[in-house]
Amino acid sequence: MNAAGINRGTAGNVSARVAGGFLVTPSAMRYEDLGPDDVVRVGMDGTPGGARKPSSEWRFHRDIYATRPEAGAVVHTHGPFSAALACHGRGIPAFHYMVARAGGRDIRCAPYARFGTQELSDRALAALEGRRACLLAHHGAIAFGADLDAAFALAAEVETLAEMYWRALAIGEPPRLTDDEMDAVIAKFAGYGQR
Repeated sequence: MNAAGINRGTAGNVSARVAGGFLVTPSAMRYEDLGPDDVVRVGMDGTPGGARKPSSEWRFHRDIYATRPEAGAVVHTHGPFSAALACHGRGIPAFHYMVARAGGRDIRCAPYARFGTQELSDRALAALEGRRACLLAHHGAIAFGADLDAAFALAAEVETLAEMYWRALAIGEPPRLTDDEMDAVIAKFAGYGQR
C-alpha cells in the first residue's frame, strides 16, 4: 500500500477471510518488517491468536465479513487524498463514471467515530450498504473485494478518484452524472473485464 502511494507509515490495515474468522495485520508495525508470524488470526468472536496484537480496527474487518458474504479481503488506508476529503466529511459523488467501481452511485463518507471502536465499525457498515468502499470522516478509506488483489485494486481506485475529485474541486464543484447513467454504468461493470 505504501509503495503504491495509497497509505503511509504504519497506518491502515489489511485482512483476509479464513475459516472461522480472518487474518489481519498487527497493530502499529511497519509493513516492510512483517513476516508470516506477525499476522494475527482473529475469530469471529473477536478473540485474537498469535504473538501480536491485531490492528485496532479489527472490529470493522470482522463486521464486514459477518455481514457481507462476498467479502474475502478488506483494505483500509489513510491515503492522502481520501483522508483530505474525509477530513471535510465529503464522500466522492458521481463526478466520474469510475465511482461505480465501488458498487454504487457514489462513495459515501461515514460520520466520524474514534478509531478502533464499535461505533466506527457501525458507521462504516452503514456507509458501505450497497457499496464495496467508503471514506471514514477525519480518518481514511475502506475497500473490500473477493480477494486481496480485488480489495487492493479497489482501494487504489478510490484513492485515484479522491485525487481526481480533489483536483476537479480546484476549478469548482464538478457536474454530476445522472442517477440513470450511474445505474447503467453499474450494470455494465457487473459483466466487465476478464472472468
